[in-house]
This record gives sequence, C-alpha cells and structure tokens, in this order.
Amino acid sequence: MTILSPPPVQETATPTPRRRRLIGMLIWAAVFAVGTYFIGVPTSDPLIAFGWLWLATIAWRSDLPWRRHLLFLRDWLPISLLLVVYNVSRGYADDLFDPHVTELIHADEWMFGWFTGGEVPTVWLQQHLYRPDAVQWWEVVVSLIYVSHFLAVPTIGVILWLRWREQWGRFMRRWFTLSVAGLITYFLYPAAPPWWAYKYGFLPEHVERISTNGWNAIGLHSAGNTLNALQVEASNPVAAMPSLHTAYALMAVVFFLPMVARRWWPLMLAYPLAMTFTLVYSGEHYVIDVLVGWAYVGGVFLVVGFAERWWRARHAVSASGPEPVR
Repeated sequence: MTILSPPPVQETATPTPRRRRLIGMLIWAAVFAVGTYFIGVPTSDPLIAFGWLWLATIAWRSDLPWRRHLLFLRDWLPISLLLVVYNVSRGYADDLFDPHVTELIHADEWMFGWFTGGEVPTVWLQQHLYRPDAVQWWEVVVSLIYVSHFLAVPTIGVILWLRWREQWGRFMRRWFTLSVAGLITYFLYPAAPPWWAYKYGFLPEHVERISTNGWNAIGLHSAGNTLNALQVEASNPVAAMPSLHTAYALMAVVFFLPMVARRWWPLMLAYPLAMTFTLVYSGEHYVIDVLVGWAYVGGVFLVVGFAERWWRARHAVSASGPEPVR
C-alpha cells in the first residue's frame, strides 16, 4: 500500500524587520519629496512638521500595532501645541517697544571693522560674494543650511524619542528653555536684522535678504516660496537678538559632544559655524546676534543642568526615607 505524503506547506514569505524598515522609509521619503516639491518645506506650522515626523516613525516601526504609534501623539502633541503658541506669540513680540538697530550695527563694526574697512560683516560678505544677476553655488548650500534650522532639532528629538527616552527628556528640557528665553528677549529687546536696517535707511550700503535664493537654482521654487511667505507673514521681523538659528544649531551639537570621541568635535562644530556664515551672509543676523545666542546656550545648559541635579538629589533623599531616630 502506498502512503501518500501530504503536500508541502508553502510558507508565505514575510519581510525581515530590516527590509520592512527600508521599504517603509523609502515610501515615506518619496512622499515627502513630492510634498516638498509641490507644497514646500514644512516649516510654517509645527503641527505639519511633526505630522511628517510621526509618519516617519510609523514607517520605521511599521510592524507595531497602532496603539503603539499613538504614543507619539501622547508625548509630542503637547510639545507641538507649545511650539504653535511660541510661533504665534513671537509674531507679536515687536508690539511693546521700538526695535533696536544702531547698537547692533556699531557692535559688528567695532568687532570687525578693522578687517572689513569699517563695514559690518554682512555688507562686506555680500559685496564680495553676492551677485544679483546669478545664483552662486554656495547659495544653494546656504539655503539648505538655513532650512535645516526648522528640521534638525525636531528630527533629533524624534530619534531620541525612538531610541533613548532619558536623553530625549534632557534634550527637550534644554530646547524649550532656550526657546522661552529667546521669546522673552524678543518681547523685551526687539532687534532689527541687517536687511531690515537697510530697508529703513539705517544701513546705507545695500543688503539683500538672500537666505532662500538657492532653492530656485535646484528647481524647488515652492520651497523658497513657502519660506518667503513664512518670513513675510508669520515671523517677527525684528527678532534678531538672540539668533535662535545658531543657538539651536549649537545646542544640538553641544548636547552630544560628551557622548562622542573628541576627534569628531571639529566636524560637529562645523554645523553651527556654517549656520553663522549662512545667517550673516544672507542678511538675517549680525555676528553679535550669534554670539548672544551662543551665550544663551551656555546659560541654558548651566541652569537646566543645575535643576536636573537638584531634582535627582531631592528625589534620592525622598526615596531613602527619613533618618532613623537615635
């Protein structure tokens, strides 16, 4: 008698976690690229930016159930709403006092006039590098560095949220303390940038606002249009002091310096230095704005670090309980 063996079971091939992540991130990147090309870089609304980042976390962990993905909303929605409030209030920060203009000009002339022939660095750089009839290749780099301000810190925060929650909390405390300190300063000390000073006659030498020029050279016209609309409609034009662009860049780098080998420090510090050149060359900030922004970073790290050590010590004492009566 012949015994028939059962037909072989055909196993359905399931993608490995690495392959799922690769496919998910490629799909997300393609959709993001299309959205950026037709709509623009998501910089004007923190909710939109964090929506894209949430989709990225879903693509990265597509094997998890939806209830796990909803944890992102629990942790990030309050932060996103705070950023919305920050953006809206920043737009009204110039209503209390007249903007400061000449003291910023004099500060940059005093620091660099010996090298620039008495000009502020912005004027000197544009006289030597800027051409109104053509977009230089470095202006593409300038535009990319400029827009990284809107994406770098949130992206770092999301990566830490995914991989290292304790450090995520430390990073977020420094980020928001720095933002609040900057916002308070914008209310108390409105300060005009170089392009504003030229527009209203405080700088006789010509200054163009060229932070978005490079987008046209690489075909991303909508990205430049989005940023231009943000600069005109949603931002405070006299919020130059301190420069949170360079402050955020330095904060993101300094936060990780103790965690990496010192041989990588020069490469990491190149980012805030590149942001400094970008903002000064493009007419967005004076060098004094940058230096004050860096000082704010140092102050925030000292204050938040002290508060964290005090909090740990206080809870350590509470956990140990009262001392026994002798």
